[in-house]
Amino acid sequence: MRVRRSVVAGIFYPAEKDRLLDAIEECFKHPLGPMGENTKRVGTQPSEESKADGKNIIAMICPHAAYMYSGVVAAHSYHAASLLKPRPDLIIMLGPNHYGLGSAVATMVDCYWETPLGSVQVNSDEARRLVRLSGILDIDDYAHSRDHCLEVQLPMLQYIYKHQFSIIPIVLWMQDKDTASDLGNAIAELIESGNMDVLLIASSDLTHYEPHDEACRKDGELIKAILALDVARYYTVLERLDVSACGYGAIGAVMVAAKRLGATSARLLRYATSGDVTGDKSAVVGYASIAFIG
Repeated sequence: MRVRRSVVAGIFYPAEKDRLLDAIEECFKHPLGPMGENTKRVGTQPSEESKADGKNIIAMICPHAAYMYSGVVAAHSYHAASLLKPRPDLIIMLGPNHYGLGSAVATMVDCYWETPLGSVQVNSDEARRLVRLSGILDIDDYAHSRDHCLEVQLPMLQYIYKHQFSIIPIVLWMQDKDTASDLGNAIAELIESGNMDVLLIASSDLTHYEPHDEACRKDGELIKAILALDVARYYTVLERLDVSACGYGAIGAVMVAAKRLGATSARLLRYATSGDVTGDKSAVVGYASIAFIG
């Protein structure tokens, strides 16, 4: 069994287990985090979903920058997901292929993903089923060899879930609406025809390197389309405002799948920018945690 070793440990998050656990706890307890005393003071208000039992969460959107920048926002999704009942057997993670390596839409099989907190097995049988259901998904290790977008989600998942779970990792450099629709429908069909408890995660940051107010304006319009579960409007806003969300296809695919799986609403758990965390608002990246509720 092959091992996909961490490629951004020590860069995006600490490489030592104890330091990594401390860093994750700091994200949860940070003033902007879900357990922070001052979480309502900066950025968009967190919703009541962070206080709910979480049992109806079908899917989430989480950012994927270094923990020091986006971890406090990502922690809102993981705080809600920690309350899922039953807990997921399988987590399907989608994100952008930042480097354009390998196949246009790619998963992996016959391997473990390794982090400083241990290893997580890829569910090869379900991944192969998904390849057969989709007309565009390939098996390609090389596409996953350098990217951080899914790797940074795993320590958070390992932190909140002590039970054994498996994953299907998917990265996309082809992210158009048709691709998102094909992949999202295939994912929904996989889940509908199986008997596993599944959580979907779309890994994406939003506007990149624009002034804080402009990022908030653009991201706000995009988030409205996401919360309306309107995939066509979402892609229209992306193009009209030229929103530089890196994982827009991952978000689109998860929206398609979540709607087909019975999502009736989406809730913004937290929006903030890197400027809210660092204080430098001249050129920020926008981050959102969103839950799709059935």
